[in-house]
Amino acid sequence: MQRFQPPRGRWTAILTALSWSLVPWLLVALAAPAIAQAAAAGSKDDPIEIVAFGDSLTQGYGVAPGKAFPERLQAALRADGLNVSVDNAGVSGDTTTGGLSRLNWSVPASADLVIVELGANDALRGISPEITRNNLDAILKRLTERGQKVVFAGMLAPPNMGEDYAGAFNAIYPALAKKYPVTFYPFFLEGVAAQPGLNQADGMHPNEEGVDKIVAAMKPMIETALGAKAAGETQSKDAGTNGTASN
Repeated sequence: MQRFQPPRGRWTAILTALSWSLVPWLLVALAAPAIAQAAAAGSKDDPIEIVAFGDSLTQGYGVAPGKAFPERLQAALRADGLNVSVDNAGVSGDTTTGGLSRLNWSVPASADLVIVELGANDALRGISPEITRNNLDAILKRLTERGQKVVFAGMLAPPNMGEDYAGAFNAIYPALAKKYPVTFYPFFLEGVAAQPGLNQADGMHPNEEGVDKIVAAMKPMIETALGAKAAGETQSKDAGTNGTASN
């Protein structure tokens, strides 16, 4: 008895169709190592992400575009050879309550380092130091639990608030700095507050020269806080420079 054999042409067409259907999968499999290698190379070139999270002192009230603290800090760090981006997450008039409420959408979890500068408006409005403390405590807790490095900038109450208020308010910052693994800068306006030549007409907001003084004072501390990331950026830049010189 003759065995049934399907037409050869039909099987050829089926096999050809199956082969072509596997081509995209084969291409993806072959390309995967190259894609992974390119992604790894790209990640090395990604800038260190810093977020300056604060009020009008961070936002740049009254100064020209590009002259606010985050922008000037970015320029100073880049001048030192660091591939960084400093995002301006300052909101004029913000209190610690406002900062806490917008923390999640103002400060992405991807940030390598967060500069926290809040509390000046709490003091100016006479907000209870207990409220300020609780808000800042919650902010630092959330950031450190994310594993983010934090530079915590302190603030001082204005003298007209009285000794009792100033004593309670001013104690908030060093106490929280001991509670959490942060880099502490005791007073954001150090060397600038009450200096007419470094402030705007309102006597509260730094002018461009004042901003630059704050940046110069904080920059070494910020570079130290970045630690291995900053060292890695500098070593990479030096290696590139040495390699170019040797050719």
